[in-house]
Amino acid sequence: MPTRKGSIHLFRLFGVDVFLHWWWFLVAVYEIQSRAGRYSSITWNVFEYLALFLIVLMHEFGHALACRQVGGKADRIVLWPLGGVAYVDPPQRPGATLWSIAAGPLVNVALIPVLAVLFSQVASTGASRDLSELVYMIRRINIWLLIFNILPIYPLDGGQILRSLLWFVLGRARSLLVATIVGLLGVVGGIGLAIYSRDAWLGIMAFYLLMNCWGGLKHAQDLLKMAKLPRRDAFQCPSCKTAPAIGEYWKCSNCGQAFDTFQTGAVCPNCRTQFPSTRCLDCGHLHAMNQWAGASLVPSNPEIVAK
Repeated sequence: MPTRKGSIHLFRLFGVDVFLHWWWFLVAVYEIQSRAGRYSSITWNVFEYLALFLIVLMHEFGHALACRQVGGKADRIVLWPLGGVAYVDPPQRPGATLWSIAAGPLVNVALIPVLAVLFSQVASTGASRDLSELVYMIRRINIWLLIFNILPIYPLDGGQILRSLLWFVLGRARSLLVATIVGLLGVVGGIGLAIYSRDAWLGIMAFYLLMNCWGGLKHAQDLLKMAKLPRRDAFQCPSCKTAPAIGEYWKCSNCGQAFDTFQTGAVCPNCRTQFPSTRCLDCGHLHAMNQWAGASLVPSNPEIVAK
């Protein structure tokens, strides 16, 4: 997944920082040059490529704003050669996750009639062939992006939507397991198509999806193992409402000692470091101990890090 490292900060809008990875420029030059014969001037090819990423950016803002609407965290979008990534962290509930993911493709759906009207207006005014071709291509780009994103291949939007729907029935871990297995089958088909068509970009995309799908499968297996652990019912994570596991699953950032933070009252039994907040092993959020159980602890040292 792309990160801020090697990326240029473009702007901040609605509390979301937008970054552009430097690889984007190299791929942009190649893609623009490869389509140089479509228009009378390469300038139109530049407009087409920029329009592609404008649509991608709007799509990612759909994810980010929807996530914030349901109480999640979304403050960063990174654009890179394979599209865009909105770093969203919705509440660990199927409904909240479903809306955060579905909002992206819904932006593309909303653009379909808008671009259709725009194309009709351009055609009726007798605009230049270049302008008509540009609007036509933008329409096609939007539709193809929509179709591609809703494929049920994890971690594409379609795969994550499938996972969110299954979450209502199968639970958090099993829904992810099923979605990643379905995704792996789709990736195999994508690899076969890339080999058959000798399409390098399709092969790169298939490999990217394979790596993310495999990572999702491993995460699902970890969640299944965690779900079987005995739980400390007297405590509950304020974010995901899950009781913490019983065992030495937290690690002191001062001495490296593993311990059960809920058994020791958020104090390392080895070096006596007291921690102001504890990370939920299920959802990853940090909360003060008094938020977990109503106890009163005085924070004084660095946060606990999950083992």
